Amino acid sequence: MRCWVPGILVCVLCALAASFVSEHHGGPQLLYALLIGLTINFLAADEKLRPGIELCARTALRTGVALLGARVTMGEILHLGAMTALQIGFAVFMTILFGIGLARALGRPREEGVISGCAVGICGASAALTIASVLPQTRENERFTLLAIVGVTLFSTLAMVAYPALLTILGLGGTAAGIFLGGTIHDVAQVVAAGMLLGPETADTATVVKLFRVAMLAPIAIGVAIAFRRSHCAGSGKKTMLVPWFLGVFLLLSAISSVGLVSPNAVAGATATSRWLLVVAIAASGIKTNFADLRQLGWQPVVMLAGETLFIAMLVTVSLKIFPVSA
Repeated sequence: MRCWVPGILVCVLCALAASFVSEHHGGPQLLYALLIGLTINFLAADEKLRPGIELCARTALRTGVALLGARVTMGEILHLGAMTALQIGFAVFMTILFGIGLARALGRPREEGVISGCAVGICGASAALTIASVLPQTRENERFTLLAIVGVTLFSTLAMVAYPALLTILGLGGTAAGIFLGGTIHDVAQVVAAGMLLGPETADTATVVKLFRVAMLAPIAIGVAIAFRRSHCAGSGKKTMLVPWFLGVFLLLSAISSVGLVSPNAVAGATATSRWLLVVAIAASGIKTNFADLRQLGWQPVVMLAGETLFIAMLVTVSLKIFPVSA
């Protein structure tokens, strides 16, 4: 504990600063945490701080993802209806495949396509961090993940402002607008904010659709872990855990919450704790990286994230045209 505490305190301080700025001036808390972490990157070289920073970047992240399962219940997912679930599920899977294909076309590693595709398709920064944690731990993946977090947060913020105005012009309201917002915007908080601009009915629908996308995080991450585990084991001869522990806890908490064994107060507490741990983890990831590392990635990641954002918006729009919903 003595070797962990100094680094943990630094990461917590970054998270507190990001929360203060977000609460008093608006804007995405996770992005602030990353940027503040990047500005004090020089602390990563301190031997006294490094163990605690590493602990926050890994253990805090995984615990935060595990606790996220408490807010996802089968009742909310079933409330969507089979057709909407199929539409959104298809859009998510196709976005991930599109990301892999786009990475290949731009000459980027397959892992980057998986990270960006899942970040856009599932739930933004949380998905980027989760997927990166089950992929081979390389310096390149760490750099790309941080850039993906910045990009997906910025695109999500733009979508939060632009999509409600676009839907108003198109005359799409109620349930259909909620499905579009929940199925295309990357971050949960921004989905709720965009939905509220169009009314409580739209906000409620958008939130449920978004939670369905969040629920897809665990099974997709497990699939990615298994796929890359096989290729990694084939190359190195080493065996790794088939299903990461935190994804197993995610599914367990979701199952317990679905049968009503978790009180609303406990769910709210788990959600708040999860969010806080993710902020701390992103701050730690920022401290471990510097802007020079991000510049080395070039322009291709930005094109990938923009292309995937437009792709999932197009898919959801087309599906709503082919299979319209009432209201």
